Amino acid sequence: MTTELRSSRVVIIGTGAVGTTTAYTLFLRERVSELVLIDANKEKALGEALDMNHGLPFTGGVKLWAGDYSDCAQADIIIIAAGASQRPGETRIDLLKRNADIFDQIIKNIVKYNNHGIILVATNPVDILSYVSLKKSGFPSNRVIGSGTLLDSARFRYLIGQSKGINPRSIHAHIIGEHGDSELPLWSLANVAGIGLEFTEEEQKEIFNNTKNAAYEIINAKGATFYAIALALDRIVVSILQDEGSVLNVSTLLTNYNGVSDVYLGVPSIVDRNGVRKVLDLELNNEELAQFQQSAEKLKSAIAELSL
Repeated sequence: MTTELRSSRVVIIGTGAVGTTTAYTLFLRERVSELVLIDANKEKALGEALDMNHGLPFTGGVKLWAGDYSDCAQADIIIIAAGASQRPGETRIDLLKRNADIFDQIIKNIVKYNNHGIILVATNPVDILSYVSLKKSGFPSNRVIGSGTLLDSARFRYLIGQSKGINPRSIHAHIIGEHGDSELPLWSLANVAGIGLEFTEEEQKEIFNNTKNAAYEIINAKGATFYAIALALDRIVVSILQDEGSVLNVSTLLTNYNGVSDVYLGVPSIVDRNGVRKVLDLELNNEELAQFQQSAEKLKSAIAELSL
């Protein structure tokens, strides 16, 4: 494990709030030996790199610099956090056309230098932009991953834990589907140590609404969300670089998954050195199945408006 980490490189494209917080998280936790920051605003990337490098005497030995797309050549993982940010009152889907144009240029620059790494998409709407990245890159689907509903599931587990007075790490509960308004909670599978969780219908509604609307609440309060998503991206990076085979609710291409195909959605998947190794089948009840398929149709309709 140590040897693998010494030879690893992660490139982060986009030095906005999410990109820099993710970089700082990987930097502090010494997840990689080399960390590269790329941004259209080269001065911004340089400033962020300098600021973090000045902390090296207090941390470990991560080599970090502001680079360009040629640095993607040796990258194990390329995290895309660039793009227009979500405005107060704006849905993730509203961002689509603005960010799809940005991604067209980013993916062209990546594949010019790298055809072996893993693309990890964080920019919203993440499911659609992951699909865009797949089509534009020509990479196999296992090596194009979106952050999906990993953060949504963490929020869900946190709120359930708060309600029950149980550490959220001991809560097993999933949000699947779109990372956005059509996402759905799997109450039928939520449990602690295999024991189902009992909530009234009103309690379930309140917990899920607080989960789904968390990003809007945070954006209205401080302009952006970045701490928790950085931790979620860190978790994905570790599962890849350390070949963990961890089950994470990432966004991945689905093929005949509960009747859904040719769309990226967040579902529990085994993530290892090769990216998404396997998508886990979930037994959904009839209501959950209908909601999941509606989520897929919503995103497929949005994708149909793009020229891919």
